[in-house]
Amino acid sequence: MRKGILTMLLLLLLLPSEARRQPRYPFVRTDLNYLQMPGEKAPEFYHFCRKLDTLLVTGGGDVRILQVGGSHVQGGVLSDRLRRNFLNLRYGITGGRGLVFPFSAAHTNTPVSYNSSYMGNWESVNCLKPGETSLGLTGMAVTAQDTSARIVIDLVLREKQLLQQRYTFNKVDVLGSGSLEPVLLLNGKDTLRGVGTAGLRHFDLPYYTDWLQLAFTGQGTFSLRGLYLDKPGGGFSLSEAGVNGASTGSWLKCDLWEQELRRVMPDMVIFSIGINDIQGADFDVRRFKSHYRELVKRVHKVNPRCAILFSGINDSWRRREPNTHTEVVENAFRELAKEFHAVFWDWFRVMGGTGSMAQWEQAGLAQADKVHFTSNGYRLVGDLLFDAIMDEYYRR
Repeated sequence: MRKGILTMLLLLLLLPSEARRQPRYPFVRTDLNYLQMPGEKAPEFYHFCRKLDTLLVTGGGDVRILQVGGSHVQGGVLSDRLRRNFLNLRYGITGGRGLVFPFSAAHTNTPVSYNSSYMGNWESVNCLKPGETSLGLTGMAVTAQDTSARIVIDLVLREKQLLQQRYTFNKVDVLGSGSLEPVLLLNGKDTLRGVGTAGLRHFDLPYYTDWLQLAFTGQGTFSLRGLYLDKPGGGFSLSEAGVNGASTGSWLKCDLWEQELRRVMPDMVIFSIGINDIQGADFDVRRFKSHYRELVKRVHKVNPRCAILFSGINDSWRRREPNTHTEVVENAFRELAKEFHAVFWDWFRVMGGTGSMAQWEQAGLAQADKVHFTSNGYRLVGDLLFDAIMDEYYRR
């Protein structure tokens, strides 16, 4: 364990995390709850830790995480738990809220950490079947058909929690393209025009807010791929990009993914993709690893020093029996982590291994489909992952 002045400062400054008060369950293998480094070294992860050092000790700097996955991520409970735990490490390190999407206009569930609503006519696509619409970092797009279309994003949490964080922003990037011009309606009436090029339009608001209304002027259509909400001064931010049902192959269909990743420029990407890859009978582990290699290469093309954390996948059931592909996938993650000198969190082993999803269900932590978790279950998973990250952070 590293010792010295830095460690002493951290012990004085770091606030207790909610994760340290997580409930105990006999089936959860807390003894296995650590990050693995099959490649022996993980230089990008330690680069991430050094940036976190600066933020926690001085309050300065900018640390960004992106989590990518399927329904586990789109639901938002897991990602928001991670976000809250990191923000609880030091008072006042809140950065921008990051990437959001108007899921309501796509007629699907919005993450619990914010609200979205819409008016007018919208058509939606996602990375499972993108069609001819270009997709980017969110894996989704909604297309406005005329100027009656409106989008509202409200960052007030739908799940009320103790010591609830409040996220504000004064900078907005609209990710999308079309002949309609996107504008922001300030106070619901004054029009603010943005600047930028095709694919991204930037807005500087005259005040901080936790709410926005997007409208359009002109004629034609506009395909919206997401919004990035930011504020000056740096800090910590965690963005989630989740699409229900998305597999590794689905994310590779997002032709603008790499381009829009440059806007986020994450210091660490948490890959939580894989549970949907193993649901079909045609699962091919070689194809799975090939897809992941391409995803990691896209990240490192944007930021060569970005840390990669493979979170593994959970135990799940298929046809009333535990899915036998899970262990194969966990071994594939371990091999990928070795190849890229990345870190691997063995979600499957930590939760209890084969068949453990039934115990999580009995404890009220998993849903009856034995694939998804309840809100309490996702919060526990978020706490476990956070503890594994921070234990390695302190252990350096």
